[in-house]
Amino acid sequence: MNPAHVGHLARRFFGSLRPGPPAADDEAWAESHLNSGQRVLWRRLSNPDRRHGVAVARAVADELGERATDPVVAAALLHDSGKVVSGFGTFSRVGATLLWGVVDHAKATEWRDHDRSLLRRLGQYRLHPELGGDLLDEVSSDPLTAAWAREHHQPVDRWTVDREIGAVLKACDDD
Repeated sequence: MNPAHVGHLARRFFGSLRPGPPAADDEAWAESHLNSGQRVLWRRLSNPDRRHGVAVARAVADELGERATDPVVAAALLHDSGKVVSGFGTFSRVGATLLWGVVDHAKATEWRDHDRSLLRRLGQYRLHPELGGDLLDEVSSDPLTAAWAREHHQPVDRWTVDREIGAVLKACDDD
């Protein structure tokens, strides 16, 4: 893991320890860009994930200006929505994040269906991009929004979203 990524993870960890949801004006701004089903999903996210989503979405909106359509902002806000499936809190996520590079997609898929709760939840956490895309499809999200949730950890050559928009989403997420 490169030092910049370690620094980013440390900032995310310490930021996740801060209690409370995003500021009321940030919540209202975020929800104004979401459809009714997405708002339900948004409210299921942990406070740290909602604060992170707002920070990413605000940066994307600043960078893209008028090109930051509702589907693009929703993609920024909800890119980590699949994390709700595992139900992990902050400290469990630290362990799961450390396993990220060790547990490949095939192993995570095997674990997702495991009888043991911990392995199942680790698999779900590792597969949060796919699970998030599925959740976003279920709430009638724009294809770009669901695609970005699925693709936000993939290399550029596997993106189906517009490369310029994807590059801004990725740079603003920085994870």
